[in-house]
Amino acid sequence: MTKNAPQSSIRQGHHDTETGVLLTEPRRYRIFKALFLLGRGNRLNARLVVLSGAAPGDAVADIGCGPGDLVRALAARIGRDGSVVGIDPAVEMIEFANRHSRAVPNCRFELGAAQTLPLPDASCDVVTSTFAMHHIPEAHRAAAVAHMFRILRPGGTLLLADTHPTGRVLPAVVRVMARAAARHTHDEIGSDHHADPLAAVDIRRYRDMLTTAGFATVTFHTVQPATGVLLATKATQP
Repeated sequence: MTKNAPQSSIRQGHHDTETGVLLTEPRRYRIFKALFLLGRGNRLNARLVVLSGAAPGDAVADIGCGPGDLVRALAARIGRDGSVVGIDPAVEMIEFANRHSRAVPNCRFELGAAQTLPLPDASCDVVTSTFAMHHIPEAHRAAAVAHMFRILRPGGTLLLADTHPTGRVLPAVVRVMARAAARHTHDEIGSDHHADPLAAVDIRRYRDMLTTAGFATVTFHTVQPATGVLLATKATQP
């Protein structure tokens, strides 16, 4: 369930039937992501931070945080009075993120999976999970969303994002990479019930799941480069 922009980086790790696909080579992942995004990963993170609505003093959780790039961007946004926790099921990602975040005092990283989040109820103003949902086994995705809802405070915001390629070239590249990855891991991206791998990473497929979990409003946005975002708000009243 760890962070992954393009799907071929699945080859970095292994598939666990309970946790999902674990990416265990953070350096390789970051290189691949930089190539796929044409070096615009920092720009994308900056846009996602703004879209999340994270503000100074907020408590934020990034689920499937990978090497911690978005966590550090969020930490800069919320300032010294805020805090960000990154959660990931891969020990290698957590260790890498910790080593590269020593100069960022308002963030920390914990080992955990989205479907069993080790965080208290109503402890976060903002929850983000980017390029991660399609790595969670399909049977556990509703539980992951329910946990994200649980840890949000009333009025809090959830940001879910995944690859949303447009034009002719990027969709073709994603299909090729997804099928290659499926041959190595038998992952859902290439082999679930969707004939087109693009459907497996279309974040819009979780609209109904978010509504069922109790989110009051759910909206879809596109962010460059090649990213689709669902923003959901937890109601202030039950």
